Amino acid sequence: MSRSVRAGIALLLGCLLVLSGCSMGTLVEPTGGGTDRLRIMVPNVPGGGYDVTARTAVSIAERSGIADERIAVFNLAGDQGLVALSRLLDETGNGRLAMLMGLGVVGATIATGSSHRVTDGTPIARLLQEPEAVLVPADSPYRDLAGLIAAWRADPTAVAIGGGSAVGGPDHLMTMQLAQALGLDPRQVHYGTFDGGGALLPALLDDRIDVAVSSLVEYTEQIRSGQLRVLAVSGPDRVTGVDAPTLTEAGVDVVFTNWRGVIAPPGISAADRAALTELFAGLEQTPEWQQKLAENHWTGAFLAGDEFDAFLHAEDQRVRNTLAELGLG
Repeated sequence: MSRSVRAGIALLLGCLLVLSGCSMGTLVEPTGGGTDRLRIMVPNVPGGGYDVTARTAVSIAERSGIADERIAVFNLAGDQGLVALSRLLDETGNGRLAMLMGLGVVGATIATGSSHRVTDGTPIARLLQEPEAVLVPADSPYRDLAGLIAAWRADPTAVAIGGGSAVGGPDHLMTMQLAQALGLDPRQVHYGTFDGGGALLPALLDDRIDVAVSSLVEYTEQIRSGQLRVLAVSGPDRVTGVDAPTLTEAGVDVVFTNWRGVIAPPGISAADRAALTELFAGLEQTPEWQQKLAENHWTGAFLAGDEFDAFLHAEDQRVRNTLAELGLG
C-alpha cells in the first residue's frame, strides 16, 4: 500500500471520528434535560492527547463509582487551546465546568502574547506525565536517530518536522531543545504546527513532513502495526513495548516530559474546588486508571491544591525563559 493511500485512509478515519464525535455531541457543548451536569472541556479535536486523557478519566470515574453522575465531555478546538481557555476564564464562578489542559496550552498563551494565562483559572490537579517520541513513516530513509541527525546537521532547513502543538508547546519545545543539543540554531529548524495528533498523522504519511514529534498515545496502533517507526523517546527511561532508545542512550543530552492536568474557571467555591479535586484524586486509587497509565505509556504524576498552583506558575515562567533562551521568545 502506497504512502498516499495510507494517508488517505488515515484522513478518512479522522473525518469519521470527527463525524461520530458530532453525533455524540463532542464537538458542541452538550445541553438538554434541564440538568446541571459536570462538563469537561477538551481544547482540541477528538483523538488528540487531551481528548484521550479526558475521556479515559471520565469513563473510569463513572464506571468505578468515583463520579456519582454522568459527566459530559466536549471539544472546543481553536488557536491551540486558547479558544477553550478563553471560554473557561469567562465562566467565573462556574464550578460545573473544568478543562483538560497541559504544557501545550501554557506554551500557546506565551507564544501568542495572549492576555490569558492558565494561572488565571482555578488549579485542580496535574494527572500525568509522558515522554515525547520522534516518529517517521515505515519507509522513511531515516532508519535510526543517527541517520536523522546526520541529515539535519547537513541542512537544518531541509528536514521538515511537524508537531501537534504550536510554538511553546511540548512538541515544539522538545524539537527546539533537541536541535540546540545538536548544535543547531533553533531559528533555522523547519517546524510545522498541526492542531493535534489527528491532523499530524496524515501530514506525516503524505510526505508533507519528514518527521513528527508527538506523544506515543496518539499513534499506538500505527506503531504496533509497523506503519510508523519510533526513532527515540525523550523520557529518562525506555518505554515498555516500544523498540526505541531514549535520546540519552542515542548520545543526545536531552530528557523531556510532557504533562496534563485540569483547571476550572476562576472564582469557584471552595466546595466545588474540593469536589473536583476529589474526583480526579480518586482515579489514582483505581486499578483501571493504573492499567491505562501503563497502556498509554503515561506516568502517574498527581499533584493538587497549592502545590499544583505553584507548579503552574513555575511552568509558565519556565516556558517563557526557554523560549527567550532559544531566541524564539
